[in-house]
Amino acid sequence: MITGGSAGVGRAIVREFARSGYDVAVLARGRAGLDGAVEEVRRAGRRALAVPTDVADEDAVERAAEIVEGELGEIAVWVNTAFVGALAFFWDTASAEYRRITEVTYYGQVHGCRVALQRMRPRDRGVIINVGSAMAYRSIPLQAAYCGAKHAVKGFTESVVAELAHERSGVRLCTIQLPALNTPQFSWNLNRMPGNPMPLPPIFAPEVAARAVRFLAEHPRRNMWVGISTVYTVLGERLAPKLLDRYLARSGVPSQQTSQRTPRSGPNVFVCADETVDAGAEGPFTDRQHRRDPQSWLSMHRRVLLTGLGCAAVAGAVSARVRRGR
Repeated sequence: MITGGSAGVGRAIVREFARSGYDVAVLARGRAGLDGAVEEVRRAGRRALAVPTDVADEDAVERAAEIVEGELGEIAVWVNTAFVGALAFFWDTASAEYRRITEVTYYGQVHGCRVALQRMRPRDRGVIINVGSAMAYRSIPLQAAYCGAKHAVKGFTESVVAELAHERSGVRLCTIQLPALNTPQFSWNLNRMPGNPMPLPPIFAPEVAARAVRFLAEHPRRNMWVGISTVYTVLGERLAPKLLDRYLARSGVPSQQTSQRTPRSGPNVFVCADETVDAGAEGPFTDRQHRRDPQSWLSMHRRVLLTGLGCAAVAGAVSARVRRGR
């Protein structure tokens, strides 16, 4: 089950799971995007189901889960990735806009977790992945509502992880923290700045995140970071938050805008942007995106690397002993 799977990183996640042999259900608002996602899953030879759903409505999420389990069977993996966003100063963001961003981006994940757990806990199995962001650790200007929601996702997820551990549940709840991605978000988010929205560089292709999400579903762990920029953002906040304040005050606003002419089909905060046009996974910054991420590769292969380092350390110790003996 992929929420927000009609476009952007959610759409890339749909493709990745279908290519890896999963049947996929997609929850989102946009009919064209949902139809496109279903067609891609079926072309990969898997079963697909699209359920038009606003994840801010918990009852709608519950009804969607009933439909999906009735038609496709038990939900083994649930990925919460739906969100809406804005590029505006906090004081230029209306209360209704701020509330709506929070309801989709934060409560959408809360609702997804609640509905998934109602099914997975009695079975004592299943994996839930809450898609987070480097901005869950370090907020940036012009995205107060989104950053606040991602901080909230991190906080509530940590609490539920501890609760599942308390009851020794076999259900795994994971988070994955993503970097800036080239998605249609930047063509349809709310914008009150003079320039067109763009991701804060470095920019990664959405399939980089999708590969990591699928890996996490098959190798569950508490948290996973994607992108070297996520690493230095999180560590930078821990080591020098005041320095980051100054850096973002100077560069955070202009670096999220571009004079490049990009398609605009938003805002999608209240009205769905892919109802009639399928936006796919990638946004307008394909020429600037990175399709590989060494950080993700290292994270996925950390056991092999640690084993190799351990073997190298043992071999080095044996070699030193032999030399001393001689």
